[in-house]
Amino acid sequence: MTAGSEPFLMCVEDVFDRNQGRMVLLTGRIERGRVREGDMVETVGLDGGTLLPVRGIEVHHRRIDDAGADTHVGLLLPGVASGSIERGQVLAAPGSVAAHARFTADIALLAEDHGGADIRSGERLQFHVRTAVVRGTVMLAPDTDVLPPLHRGTVTAALERPVALEEGQPFAFRHHGRAAGTGTVTRLPN
Repeated sequence: MTAGSEPFLMCVEDVFDRNQGRMVLLTGRIERGRVREGDMVETVGLDGGTLLPVRGIEVHHRRIDDAGADTHVGLLLPGVASGSIERGQVLAAPGSVAAHARFTADIALLAEDHGGADIRSGERLQFHVRTAVVRGTVMLAPDTDVLPPLHRGTVTAALERPVALEEGQPFAFRHHGRAAGTGTVTRLPN
């Protein structure tokens, strides 16, 4: 499947009110697929789930009819309540991606001098998934007491708020305010 034939997905980076709040301009990079004026898109993650029509597409303050993967765009959406869309959500083709608050992942910890620290079950981490930043708790595999710096392991994470996730999704995490490692989502609940 080519990037253009995959379902549309864009990470929301910034949100701006337009026309006295009757429109919202969402900016971000299109991760995959294409979007056209008139397409319906769904907000996913961080309490999203609204279907909205695309009323306009802007690139460098110019209106265009459609845009594809790896393009930084602004999408104009009507009828959005102020504060109902935020950085960290994604806009996607309806039904193409779901939000999850729990997942299993393989993680790799940084060296101690680069921020890596021992990770134990019950640790609270700050997860960075696409443009979302959300706190969560990790549980190590039953046969693992501690995961030290420069080691890899499997964890189950429970996030405070659901984010748009897919198997194979990369993420980074921080521990006590310092970059601590990276991971890849390996399994999502059914």
